[in-house]
Amino acid sequence: MAPITQLSQLDPNGTYSYADYLTWQLEESVELIKGKIMAMSPAPSRKHQTVITNLGGKLYQFFHKKPCNLFYAPFDVKLYDRRKSLLKNGEAFSVVQPDLCVICDKDKLTEQGCDGAPDWIIEVLSPGNSRKEVRLKFDLYEESGVGEYWLVFPYEQIVQQFVLDDNGKYQLRALYPGNEIAIPHLFPDLQIDLNDVFAE
Repeated sequence: MAPITQLSQLDPNGTYSYADYLTWQLEESVELIKGKIMAMSPAPSRKHQTVITNLGGKLYQFFHKKPCNLFYAPFDVKLYDRRKSLLKNGEAFSVVQPDLCVICDKDKLTEQGCDGAPDWIIEVLSPGNSRKEVRLKFDLYEESGVGEYWLVFPYEQIVQQFVLDDNGKYQLRALYPGNEIAIPHLFPDLQIDLNDVFAE
């Protein structure tokens, strides 16, 4: 069978597994959300990259030489629905590349990336992100057990902080404007000055 090198060779309505994803040799970056192909946005804007660099720098300083690991995209994160069987014949149907993620369980780290939910995921939105994409990822991160999820809006200079409650549902814990100090629920010793994060 010919190798998959172009998105046009794949059925946009098909359902694919992580095993399929590993065989593709695409130039474009894609994610799988519940078996459906999601083409990633083209090269992010300068503002998007600046926010990731500024925020990632602060996280690197905090997590350096600590038990948890920080990773930047592109970095494959394989996710499972906690409410269904964790592994159905070892197959996963979701693999994403969050802008930033923190993983404290080293058993989840593989040569390919992360196998299971990170503790903390941060997505920095671009103008090209659709509401559908944002909603799909929100639901995916919630059901797979990502403990804390931040949505960062670079143009509005706002951070939404979601934390899983005891029922496995995200609750909006804080809405930080760009001139405040943001504090992760999972890492309360980390204080992030958003003035620095959004600085050009």
